[in-house]
Amino acid sequence: MNCTDCTERISRLMEKGVCVPAPGSVELGADVDLDRISGDGVILHAGARIRGAKTYICAGAVLGREAPVSIENCQLGPGVELKGGYFKDAVFLAKSAMGSGAHVREGTILEEEASGAHTVGLKQTILFPYVTLGSLINFCDCFMAGGTSRRDHSEVGSSYIHFNFTPNQDKATASLLGDVPRGVMLNQPPIFLGGQGGLVGPCRLAFGTVVAAGSICRKDEVRPGRLLVAGGARGGNIPFVAGMYRSIRRIVQNNVLYLGNLVALRAWYAVVRRQFVSREFPEELLAGLLEKVDMGIDERIRRLGAFSEKMSESARIYRELAAGNVSEDLLAQKAQLHDRWPVLSQRFEALRGYTGEDGEVERMINVIQAGIARGGRDYPGVIKQLDSGMTEAGSRWLQTIVDHCAGAAHDLLPAFGWTAP
Repeated sequence: MNCTDCTERISRLMEKGVCVPAPGSVELGADVDLDRISGDGVILHAGARIRGAKTYICAGAVLGREAPVSIENCQLGPGVELKGGYFKDAVFLAKSAMGSGAHVREGTILEEEASGAHTVGLKQTILFPYVTLGSLINFCDCFMAGGTSRRDHSEVGSSYIHFNFTPNQDKATASLLGDVPRGVMLNQPPIFLGGQGGLVGPCRLAFGTVVAAGSICRKDEVRPGRLLVAGGARGGNIPFVAGMYRSIRRIVQNNVLYLGNLVALRAWYAVVRRQFVSREFPEELLAGLLEKVDMGIDERIRRLGAFSEKMSESARIYRELAAGNVSEDLLAQKAQLHDRWPVLSQRFEALRGYTGEDGEVERMINVIQAGIARGGRDYPGVIKQLDSGMTEAGSRWLQTIVDHCAGAAHDLLPAFGWTAP
């Protein structure tokens, strides 16, 4: 597309009401469908670059207030503000926001009023409503829920990092902070990760967990309402052998639970979020949510598959170095994961669209439709007005989906001696 064509297309946006203060500085890809950009209160500041046939921008979105911004195949809900940076294959729901210097890549979802300050990196990250990230953060491969409002929200302090790549060069490291079945109800205590700290994935933290500033968290904490104070790794100097993997049980269990939570989230979007489709939450945003969750499922299956491929060589190295003092349980776990992964991965693929029992789905739809009839299509408002019986029933429904997905691994990998989440 030549400059004249781009200028003409920008003029068409301005004619429909889009505010473009510096039209000559805005780039608009030839593949962008102008009908997918609202003319109602949208502002494209200088340096905005918009690309991708899947891009969708709702009313009131503001791009580039602080610095140049590029978006590619993103879906933006009403009132979203992306102040500067690069955004690709991500969804931002109503009034979510990111500061300048952001680098947000595929599979990322920010639900209503979730936000990040300046210089935040996200990929395969899912933030439920109100979750707030500080500045100078790398938070890829994470799910985070918790909190009930903008005044009571989960938060990640500035200069925080989720460690999602290991010395053995694998990324089976996604961390689950809170969970989907209870998190969607917007009634759980917030999680707080103190600044200048880190989380070593794959990790699970319960709702209400507080991690002290400066702490490096390396272990799961599934008891709610705990304060964690942790330092760096214990001092020492021991041999490192690539591919050794002295333990894999926790890694596999946490990955399976994360995958099960993604399937539950997909069911929630397909069943519950679908009831809210309207002018404020158009079908295009729902399609974007489902696509991004599918990206997450694909990523987790791929990463766990790559991890499983290393197990045969890992077992060989372990036998050599253990000098006869081997754990037969560990060897059995590695053998089962390696040998049975092709079948297990097929089961996970088949469960992608699983939504639980039809009766449970129908009951949830009826509950949500009744809530909409009372209070309109404000998603957070309707969910927070559900009574405790309804929220508990909804959480049980989603938990059965998580458990069903986990059961596929339990059946094929008995050597892991699975424990309840």
